Amino acid sequence: MPFSTKNRPHTLNGILFVALFSIAAIQISQISVIKAIKLSPLIIGIIIGMFYANTLRNHLPSAWTPGIVFSAKTLLRVAIIFYGFRLTFQSVIDVGLSGFLVALTMLTTTFLLGTTIGTKILKIDRDTAILTSAGSSICGAAAVLATEPVLNAKPYKTAVAVGTVVLFGTISMFLYPLIYSTGILHMLPSTFGIFTGGTIHEVAQVVAAGSAVAGAANNAVIVKMTRVMLLAPFLLILGIFIPTPNTDNSSEKKKLNITIPWFAVWFIVVIGFNSLQIIPHAGVQWINSFDTFLLTMAMTALGMETHADKFRVAGVKPLFLALILFGWLIVGGYFITSFIVG
Repeated sequence: MPFSTKNRPHTLNGILFVALFSIAAIQISQISVIKAIKLSPLIIGIIIGMFYANTLRNHLPSAWTPGIVFSAKTLLRVAIIFYGFRLTFQSVIDVGLSGFLVALTMLTTTFLLGTTIGTKILKIDRDTAILTSAGSSICGAAAVLATEPVLNAKPYKTAVAVGTVVLFGTISMFLYPLIYSTGILHMLPSTFGIFTGGTIHEVAQVVAAGSAVAGAANNAVIVKMTRVMLLAPFLLILGIFIPTPNTDNSSEKKKLNITIPWFAVWFIVVIGFNSLQIIPHAGVQWINSFDTFLLTMAMTALGMETHADKFRVAGVKPLFLALILFGWLIVGGYFITSFIVG
């Protein structure tokens, strides 16, 4: 047991080790050049974690490994719960029915398209296809991380999915304002904001792209946060449709256990609590900063568990899947947004 009397000091050392790397990731994210390209500490954390895994990992005491695993698994669930303090139910009401429908439609179509193409056509394993599709359809790396516990996926599959959504999300951040500037979209700035929020992967990327067009930023952020809020029901539904086999060999027939991601339930509870606005704004900001640190720890630990050989095993198919979804988000998202918003 990781926290038994004998193993507790080693596990805590592993957690502290991840925390130190995470602090470094946050500091790196504050460098002016890094800040200008909106590279979040979560992404920096997984990068330096993977660098460590493929260079100096053999020098890490094996007794510390449970601390790294704890950071990648348990702390991740806690971080997703606290992520609810970034959202309120009022934000959905503010954006209106059209923004909500765009968010819901893009989430549903992108996820179904990705899992179908990934598993049926590209023959990618189920977990990688689902993780990549979840990241593209909801909120990038955070969605991949939130989906991983439901699937109980291997760390390298999560890292592969994160890599693909970060790549195309970053491209979107620069490409969307460029396309809009050409005038070929024929969208009002407010509609472009809904289009941006409904299709770009990460929250930070949406902020960057939306802010580049006057009058688009508010709608972009609100629709994006609506997509993020849909993460909780998505995880609950996924837990129902992704059953796990019962390992009890004494039964004549193996039954399927429905996995209920309870951290997703608490995520909704926290959103409801935050909607009451009981905690002062400064307190919520502190919680969000702490949550960013926990998410960074989870990503860093994930990187530490990912070796380059695993990427070679995954091949180029996950990247190709993410490219297909990237094209759908732009083209399909444009027509869906135009149809719904008018």
